Amino acid sequence: MAHSGNFDAETVLRARVLLLGSEPLTLGERLGAYRVLAEVSPRAYLPKLVDALFERAVELRDPGLDVVLYGQAADAARRFGAEVPDRKGRLRRALGGYEHALFTAGRRAEGRAVCEESAAAGSYGRLAVVLAEEGCHGEAADLHARHVAPGDADVSVWTLIEWAAALDAAGRHEEALEVFARVVGDAREAAAGDRAPLASLVWKLERYAGMLGAAARPAEEAGARRETLTVLARLAASGEPVSWSNIQATWVTLLALSGRPDEPAATPQAPLPALGVHPVHGWSPDVREGWFASIPAFERRVAALRASDDLPGLIVAQRRLTVRRALRWETAGRRAEESLRPSFDEGVDLAGRAAADPGALVRALTDRSMFLLAVKRYGEAHADLVAAAALRPIVTRT
Repeated sequence: MAHSGNFDAETVLRARVLLLGSEPLTLGERLGAYRVLAEVSPRAYLPKLVDALFERAVELRDPGLDVVLYGQAADAARRFGAEVPDRKGRLRRALGGYEHALFTAGRRAEGRAVCEESAAAGSYGRLAVVLAEEGCHGEAADLHARHVAPGDADVSVWTLIEWAAALDAAGRHEEALEVFARVVGDAREAAAGDRAPLASLVWKLERYAGMLGAAARPAEEAGARRETLTVLARLAASGEPVSWSNIQATWVTLLALSGRPDEPAATPQAPLPALGVHPVHGWSPDVREGWFASIPAFERRVAALRASDDLPGLIVAQRRLTVRRALRWETAGRRAEESLRPSFDEGVDLAGRAAADPGALVRALTDRSMFLLAVKRYGEAHADLVAAAALRPIVTRT
């Protein structure tokens, strides 16, 4: 919301006196004074105005006002001079708050425009997610490629997973494998030095093996699967060598990514989650809300399919529901195994009935194995993955 800036000398004087007074001021009073003084002394008061606008938005917690308040913060931050400490970082933060408010309000086109502005200011991550949500996976992958230097040791594993997911969705499977190989390599190195849990390595190896299989590289796929079983066998025999409390985000993100072939294609008119990105840390608010709101409809659909003779359709729909429940379970802080395990057990039961499709049972057993690993049932997780491995030669011949 713009302000005219036509403040007379008396108004400016009152604002200065108010801030210099000995009485504590309310946030509203400070905000009013900063609005006035930011017009006449921008160098001193624009940063204070931005901070106060953020503070006001947090205080009110009113989605209807967030667009206004964060929009004003973004406008003020755009006016920062070079002398403002961490000018670029503060601008990116203001733009981030504004685009989040716009997406929450359903104003996606405006939100995307702000993400583009953020990318121009050096923070490209949200734009990459938005592009992927709208089905522009190649553009998202290219955006990552422009910002991640080859061999860059400082790049986040989450960025690499997201980049590989965008490449894979764009049909650029060999490039996706190259990027995800970095994820696996880093995980191996960290696990070998007891700097990361073995569970994280298992989840990444399983995803890598699936990608190798989809790319028709059977020898490498078999090697990755043997390594996965070896690491999981070690966990089953002696437990995790390092302590960990909450790394299920990795498991659930990779689980959702594995389910992308079952989901419809995203478009700018019908955006969908950027699978490969964690929902809390990356998805746009409008997409996240729609994804979780779809759970009741999927529950009704699965219930109807149970009463039908469409077992293949039931298996697919039930897995899509399980993925959604797993994401909700992890993001809502639900850690009780009993609230989620029945979904994976049902998946195994249903797939076991599909004699004509042993691949469905392999996937269901693998899904449950990775979930059991997430709840630290290492022996059971290993048993499921062994059972899945025993079925793979049959799958290969069919």
